[in-house]
Amino acid sequence: MIRCCAAVLFAALALPCVAAGVPPQTVEVPSLDRRDGAALMLRGYWFPRPGERPAPAIVLLHGCGGPYERGGRLSRRMHDYAELLNREGWHALVVDSLTPRGEIELCTQRIGERAVTMTQRRRDAQGALRWLAAQPGVDATRLGLLGWSNGGSTVLATLQRGHPELAAAEVKPAFGIAFYPGCEDPLRRRWQPAAPLLMLLGSADDWTPAAPCEALAAQAGAAVQVESYAGAYHGFDGEAPLRLRRDVPNGVKPGQGVHVGGDPAARAASRERLQRFLREQAGAGR
Repeated sequence: MIRCCAAVLFAALALPCVAAGVPPQTVEVPSLDRRDGAALMLRGYWFPRPGERPAPAIVLLHGCGGPYERGGRLSRRMHDYAELLNREGWHALVVDSLTPRGEIELCTQRIGERAVTMTQRRRDAQGALRWLAAQPGVDATRLGLLGWSNGGSTVLATLQRGHPELAAAEVKPAFGIAFYPGCEDPLRRRWQPAAPLLMLLGSADDWTPAAPCEALAAQAGAAVQVESYAGAYHGFDGEAPLRLRRDVPNGVKPGQGVHVGGDPAARAASRERLQRFLREQAGAGR
């Protein structure tokens, strides 16, 4: 109850704030997840690309820490990637899966006990895709997903070939991009992609290790591309200094913490690889 009340207070005070840069439009996005018989409404941040012609669009899916930084502002990462996508010719939509459910973060919760499940996050992603497809100026044939960590795992879950909910979906993603997702569970389930996927990994990641994702890519075949950056840890595409998070109970060595932090070389290389993949996907849709 304390955690829930704190989350509600956080949401009330913090959600309208954004980091410096072009302010996005604050929108409500219906999830395919339901509460009391109605669609759960997600807070969204809409970064439309200026222009008259229909443009493709991408859903940005946050990690276990949520889409906000300290002080309650939409994170610099979300702003930076949305602006990069706009420059590349894409609309961008950030959705918050946590505060509508009374949560602030999942990182300190054990896997298997987390208050927001992968099923819920997948339904959020599906709802966001459906919202995008209905927007004026959006090319509904070219919709993608971009996620980090738990959000990257959501990308994989939303691309899972043969899943009944995904097969029945009105709107399906054309591709996905996942930064350092958790791949052990998909690997065990012999996951196969329903659309092209790019995974960007850190070889030294001791939170969501690279090896299961590399094995998943080998198992899945040509539809999955993978890049692994030598010596890079979880969160390598950020700018925060490397640190040990002892409050995270999961990871390669449960109970011993995990390393998180930026790597300038990996950040630059992954941005270039991301842009190249986006251009491939934009060309494939024409």
